[in-house]
Amino acid sequence: MEENENIKPSMVGSRSIKETVPEEDRPREKAKKHGFGSLSTAELLAILLRVGTPGESVVDLCQRILRDNDGKLYLIARKGINNLVKNYHGIGEVKAIEILAALELARRYQQEEFEERFKIMSSEDAYNYLRTRMEHLDHEEIMVVLLNHAKQVEECVRISSGGTTMTVADIKMILRPAIERLSSGIILAHNHPSDNPNPSQQDDRLTERVHQACKVMDIQLVDHIIVCRGNRYYSYNDHGRLL
Repeated sequence: MEENENIKPSMVGSRSIKETVPEEDRPREKAKKHGFGSLSTAELLAILLRVGTPGESVVDLCQRILRDNDGKLYLIARKGINNLVKNYHGIGEVKAIEILAALELARRYQQEEFEERFKIMSSEDAYNYLRTRMEHLDHEEIMVVLLNHAKQVEECVRISSGGTTMTVADIKMILRPAIERLSSGIILAHNHPSDNPNPSQQDDRLTERVHQACKVMDIQLVDHIIVCRGNRYYSYNDHGRLL
């Protein structure tokens, strides 16, 4: 029998916030009275889910989801719709979509901080700009950051998306956005879902090919950044490999 998420809590024995939590401690009431900053991460998720399961309040369910993911929202985002539905009774497809949509909104909100002509003057700047776009991914992607003469970001372009260990790189596709925008420089970037920042031989070959192609087109390859989680990254420029 398929789950019907329109069924009222009382019909399936689920425990709603109103049934299990004193009014002054209910997430919605706390948010209205004290602001969203007063809520725990579990309580914020509970506002989205609204209803728990038989024997488990919605806040308890959210706390369990967080515990299963080391308290990290990006790990929940990586789970995907099917994984959430399969592993957490009470979360149907609609609820899973709502959770992941909210997490994507949070990621984009954070990303907007860097959109206003963000200036990249170091590998750390580049990593901070790229991490909100790449560290949550469970597969490899290649991106190119287009820069003007003042090292300000003009655009970030996704070039290719691949599997968990590699993606396909086409030199023509990498340089095309920079040529079309008449960019002064680019930062090549890709992520390692394994969170091992060390470059592979394939990464080295790609960097060399892009570097040589940029010289021909009079475009500066400012850096090639390998993005991982936890403030971990590899910069070809920092290692003196773009001379």
